[in-house]
Amino acid sequence: MQITRRAVLSAAVSMPVAMAAPRFALAEIAIGDATLTTVSDGHLILPGSFVFDPMPKQELRPILREFQLSDEQLHRECNISLYRDGTNIILFDAGSGTDFTPTVGSLIESLDAVDLSPEDITHVVFTHAHPDHIWGVLDDFDDPLFTEATYMIGRTEWDYWWNPETVNTIDEDSVSFAVGAKRRLEAIEERVVFFDDGDEILPGISALATPGHTAGHMSFQVAHGNTSALIAGDAVSNHHVAFKKPQWNDGSDQDPEQAAQTRKRLLDQLVSEKMILLGFHLPGGGIGRVEATGESYRFISVDA
Repeated sequence: MQITRRAVLSAAVSMPVAMAAPRFALAEIAIGDATLTTVSDGHLILPGSFVFDPMPKQELRPILREFQLSDEQLHRECNISLYRDGTNIILFDAGSGTDFTPTVGSLIESLDAVDLSPEDITHVVFTHAHPDHIWGVLDDFDDPLFTEATYMIGRTEWDYWWNPETVNTIDEDSVSFAVGAKRRLEAIEERVVFFDDGDEILPGISALATPGHTAGHMSFQVAHGNTSALIAGDAVSNHHVAFKKPQWNDGSDQDPEQAAQTRKRLLDQLVSEKMILLGFHLPGGGIGRVEATGESYRFISVDA
């Protein structure tokens, strides 16, 4: 099942007012001489069915109880990774902007909280082109917001959303996603650099193909000295079922079976290589480590 703008807006209407209070700079770690910070673009309120529909209901119930979750509504942080190495100031994804849902679109305020403006960003690197990751590249006048930035995206992801047939073949409720992605890609076309799986896109930053959530979803390994981190985007998109039952299909993924294979591979890598994980929708600012617990895993936030 694809997430639709209509359903997200509908779910957001019932959001408790207390949830609307923003947190701007969320968490930070050092990677050698560089820093990785997560800054907030707000949060999404999603119908639980978008994630849970394909899952076995009897086995799902104890997981929901363990994490004190409702099967009717999910609250998800939107954590944008910000990398600074003294030369480059890089955003991984650009958030939702102001056209998606009222609970997101706080990236500019979050950058201001860490003394940055959109003009300071040297690169915007995309994990994928869903609305909460790419719609924020344009300002209120439909001009590119990050005026000094180079935009970087995986070739497969670009080709999927650029293809004029995508709007005809995507789930009917997600046509607005395809139209919105194409409009934004057209606006930044002249300043885009493409990359492929395994490329070192910038010093110390390598692309890792993690398909399934979208056709060309990319994650990024950041390594300096003895420290490494994985910016996973939506390849690991929650802190509960994705860790407890990574092999289950998730309704928010475009290709659920491929996404499950990708998710299991990533979690194994994170454990074996003791890498730090940055997840776009993970709690506590989205930075933490992964611990194996038998056949399952556990996310341990740096805020824990």
